[in-house]
Amino acid sequence: MRTGPVATNRCGRKKVKACDHNIKTTLELVEAMIQLAERGDSDREDSGCGILYGILRDAAYKIKQVAEMEREAHIRKGWWEEHP
Repeated sequence: MRTGPVATNRCGRKKVKACDHNIKTTLELVEAMIQLAERGDSDREDSGCGILYGILRDAAYKIKQVAEMEREAHIRKGWWEEHP
C-alpha cells in the first residue's frame, strides 16, 4: 500500500488516487452487469440463458458489496474524494 502526499492538478484540486479510480470504475462496471443481467433475463428464450444471467447478477452483487466496503474503508482513511 502506497501512502504519502496527495498530488494536486493544475487547479490545485486533489488528484484521484488510482486505487479510488479503480473502485469507482468497478462500481460502474457492476451497474452495467446488473442492467445486462436484467435485460438478458427479460429477453431470454430458454433456461440456459436464465442460468447465465442469474450467475451474472449474483456475481455483480457480490463484487458490488466488496467494492462498497473498500470505498467505505478509503473514506474512513481520508483517501476518498467524492467529486474528482
